[in-house]
Amino acid sequence: MNVTEVLIPTTDGKGELRGVLAIPDGPGPFPAAIMVHEVFGIEENMRAQIERLCSAGYVVLMPDLFSRGGARRCLMATFRALTDGRGQAFDDVAAARRLLLDRPDCTGKIGVIGFCMGGGFALQLANHGFDAASVNYGMMPKDIEASLVGACPIIGSYGAKDGSLKGAAGAMERALTNAHIPHDIKEYKNANHAFMNPGPAGPKVLRPVMSKVVGMKPYPTEAADAWRRIEEFFAMHLAAE
Repeated sequence: MNVTEVLIPTTDGKGELRGVLAIPDGPGPFPAAIMVHEVFGIEENMRAQIERLCSAGYVVLMPDLFSRGGARRCLMATFRALTDGRGQAFDDVAAARRLLLDRPDCTGKIGVIGFCMGGGFALQLANHGFDAASVNYGMMPKDIEASLVGACPIIGSYGAKDGSLKGAAGAMERALTNAHIPHDIKEYKNANHAFMNPGPAGPKVLRPVMSKVVGMKPYPTEAADAWRRIEEFFAMHLAAE
């Protein structure tokens, strides 16, 4: 695969976002996915996730939602957009999607996948023109029913030991069933938040606390199963017609 840093033109044409683009080996064209990063930005765990999905045959683009000043300056505004269901972060994802649609090596079938903060965005982006969404321990919107109007098929993965998202998997299952949206929701009984990360979560200085106290650490068995389900789900819904 070829992994490069790219610049993404903004929707208003007045600037550019940073991003990471991964392209599979082979002639293509390929289905594609926008991957939305977790709260810590594009770091080693997210780069590993980009390569993980690309290795399954997808063009993967991760826009840097903190392009306008880094996490310290952008985090509050990004979370505000997530809470409101609109804002700059949604425009930035739309710009990334447009870049993929314009690429000749993309089939036009595009999914969205996110982790942690990005999982919350993936859920709310499910009705923004994507063909499938993968929500991984993402926060629930205030009005889940409204957020699902016109949504694409959704696969979700949660950890039962994640105290920040207690009951989220069950609520998602009920809402998707009631909305008649194709879905696959699974809660892993032994896993905590960020269980799909291949390495320790967060800044190095905080990792011992996050692992030992909070329980945020890799859960390889659960992560492997979640990825298996995601690959099968995306293969079903992002295949060329």
